[in-house]
Parts: sequence; C-alpha cells; structure tokens
Amino acid sequence: MSQADVSYSCGSCGYPLNLTSSNRIATSIGSEYRKSVEKGLISFLSVDLSRFTQVDEVHCFPVSWGRHRSKTKLLCRKCGVHIGYGYGDAPALCGFDSPDSSSAAFRKFTIKIRALQPSDETDRESFGLTCHRWLNIQNLNRRSLQFPCSFGIVGPSSLSQSCTDINSFHLYRILARFQHLEYLSLSGCVEILDSALSYLKPYGSKLQTLCLDCCFKISDYGISLVGDGCPFLTTISLYRCSITDTGLEALANACLALRHVNLAYCPCISDSGLRALSQGCRELQAVKISNCRGVSGVGLRGCSSTLVYIGAECCNLEPEGIMSIVSGGGLKFLNIASLSCSNFRNGLEAIGNGFAARLKILNLRMCRSVTDASIVAIAKGCPQLQEWNLALCHEVRVLGWASIGLNCHNLKKLHVNRCRNLCHQGLQALRDGCKELSVLYMSRNSRISDTALELFKLYRCNVEIKAEEVMSIGPNWDSIDYDEST
Repeated sequence: MSQADVSYSCGSCGYPLNLTSSNRIATSIGSEYRKSVEKGLISFLSVDLSRFTQVDEVHCFPVSWGRHRSKTKLLCRKCGVHIGYGYGDAPALCGFDSPDSSSAAFRKFTIKIRALQPSDETDRESFGLTCHRWLNIQNLNRRSLQFPCSFGIVGPSSLSQSCTDINSFHLYRILARFQHLEYLSLSGCVEILDSALSYLKPYGSKLQTLCLDCCFKISDYGISLVGDGCPFLTTISLYRCSITDTGLEALANACLALRHVNLAYCPCISDSGLRALSQGCRELQAVKISNCRGVSGVGLRGCSSTLVYIGAECCNLEPEGIMSIVSGGGLKFLNIASLSCSNFRNGLEAIGNGFAARLKILNLRMCRSVTDASIVAIAKGCPQLQEWNLALCHEVRVLGWASIGLNCHNLKKLHVNRCRNLCHQGLQALRDGCKELSVLYMSRNSRISDTALELFKLYRCNVEIKAEEVMSIGPNWDSIDYDEST
C-alpha cells in the first residue's frame, strides 16, 4: 500500500474528520488486517473526538464483577452519519459513574471504510487501495463494474445468497468516482430505488450496458431516469423488473441506439410497449420477452431487419404475432419453446413463408401441437437452418421428418427427444437426408427400436447420437451482432 499519509473526510457531507492513515493500528497488518478490511472496517489508535458526536453504549458484566465495558458510537458532527465506534474499559462501577469520553479512555477506534472519502484529490488512489476488498476496484479509469451481489445466472438460489445492500448513497459514490464506466451491473441490488438512478444523468452518460435484473423496487420512473442519463445505452437487462409499457416507451424515446434488451419475466409489459421499442430503436438486434404472458407478438410488426434474436419462450403468441416477429426479414435465432396457445396447430407456417429465410437456430421445444404442415413450411422456407430443437413435439409425423431430411441441407444439430411419433420411417428419412447432420439428440423415443438405431449409426457413422436433453440452445442474447453479409 502507498506510504503516503492520507487524510479522510465524511463520505456523506465532506466534513473534515482530521483522521489520518498514519494513526491506523499497524501491528495487526497481515491476515487479521485483511479480514477487517473484508468486513469494511479499519482500526485507528486515536481520532479527533471534537469532529464527532458521541453516543455512549454501555454493556454491563454481572454485578459481582463490578465492571462495565464502554462502546461509543461516533457520528459525523455535521451531518450525523454513522462513522464508526470507539471501544474502551472504564474503571467505574456499573450504574454509577459515567465512562470517560476523552480519547485516552478508548483502547481503539473502528471506522467504516464506506463512511469515508479522501480529503485531498491526490489521495484518491491510496483510498482506492484501501477499499479494494470492498468493491474490488482500484482504477479510476475502469470501464466496467459489477457489484458483489450481481449474478450471472438469475434464479431463486442466487437471490438467497448474502450480498452487500447497495443503496442510493453507494451508487452515488461509485458513479461520482468512476466516471468512465461503460458497463454497470446492479443485478440483485434489491434495495436500489428509482431515486438512485437520478445520479446517472450527471455521471453515467458514458454507460453503454446497464443490468438491473431483479431490482424489484425500480419502476417506470426509474427507467425514465435511465433514459435521461444514458443516451448512448446499447444494452439493458430488466429481468423480473416491475416495469410497464410506460417505462418502455420512455426508454425507446430516449435511447435510440439500443441493440440488446432483456424483458424476460416482466409481467406488466404488452405489445404496446414492444411496438414503441421496435419502432423507436431501429438498430435493435436482440430482444428477450420470455414468460411475458401479456405479449402476443404483434408489437414487433414492422421491426427493423437488424433484429436477429428473439427469445419468446412461454409466451401467449398468436399466429399474427408469429408473422410480426419474422416481418423484419433478418431473424437468425428464434426461441418460441413452450407455446402457451393450445389452438396453434398450423400457426407456425408463417416462419417458412419467406421472411425467415436467414434463420439459423430455431427452438420449438415443447410445442406439442405443432403439425406436419408447419414443419414442412419451415423446412422448405428456412434453407440456412443449422440447429432445430423439436423435443416433445408429439404431432410431428413421417411427413414432417421426411421434409426435414429432404430440405434441411445445412442442418447440423437436431433435437428429437421424447417425440412420440418419431418412428422407423421418420428416422430413416433423417438418415437418408440431412447430409450435414453431425449431432442427433434423441432419448426416450418409444417407437424407435435398438435395431433401427444401430442401422442409423451404421449408415451415418459421422453423426454423434447424444441421449442428453438440452433445454436451451443458441448464443448469448447480449453478445449476438447483426451481420448483413450472412
């Protein structure tokens, strides 16, 4: 750590505390010191008590011991923010004399790192080294920041993990300190309020990626503040946020450069919000609306040709919505697994009617009612298809499998797990066609005998048959790019 003597002020109001790094307790520097810093605390030998308001807390031992231990809370004299504690043993009997509040009466002082800021601009780097274990940050010019409570895979298990309760004050401190951030993840920061996002306007103008997954207290107003403060935003993730079409409209009007938007599990959005997004952000490349039950898909009608990724698993899509989704003509990845509509037997034919000719990855897993008519249309109309998940598509029969074998010349991966009507003839059609096939995922196909499977392996020894059932296929939604040449 730097040998320069650093002086500190109150992190809330800037009031000078006359607290210097030279008064740190240095005898414990090592493993004990690191443990203390990990907890966000530093111990000092002495402090200027005239800079603090003191609130005594006395903890008595049993009466027979006749002693007491004093613990004094130290508050900033100007704004009253809690800075730390002073500890000491006073010689008075419990319940009689008050403990001595002079500095000499204390054995040590424990100060919270988060309650401090360097008094001098030149001390910032040293201060960054001090709080390195809290936020794992040092460089003032850093471009990305992810808080300890952020998570990559969102779910109940990740929400139950202990994490730092990042609040408005912390966000202000971070944004003011690191003004070159391009990536900021607040995912899992469940205490963040709308008001905290107001600090994005003076300090977050360079942000390009913002993750607010499971920030349950963020509403439409907070999203409007994001739009006002981050005009160059290209990626935003709002997984499980309580936003409505109003918030989406504000975002679309302000962030015209948006390319990647995650709205999965946002129950209050509808086609109206999607329409504002697709019409306002003409560079849109990827949209996730999985489990948005109020979306039928029609909001994407007339979307830009740059839209190459749609994740719409478990949505109440309608045939007209499917036509709208592919209307841009640039789609390469489409996930509409587990379609909720029961009367959707031939509604997927729109995918093969010419607008999805560039489609490369299609996930129809658990679309149990899809029929041969839709499969034939897709097989003929999507010649660039490379991976197709048809697991649990029970209504696909010989005609559908034969069309796949005859028309899908670029297909490399095919998922047919638990397809009840995949029989010997269907498997033979796949064996004799699909010349580029390299992996066949199949398991629990009751109508396929071991003999038929061995014949497939004999004729197509270059195809790897895997018994595993893959739930999710395709690229990461936030890393896919529009390439006009493919």
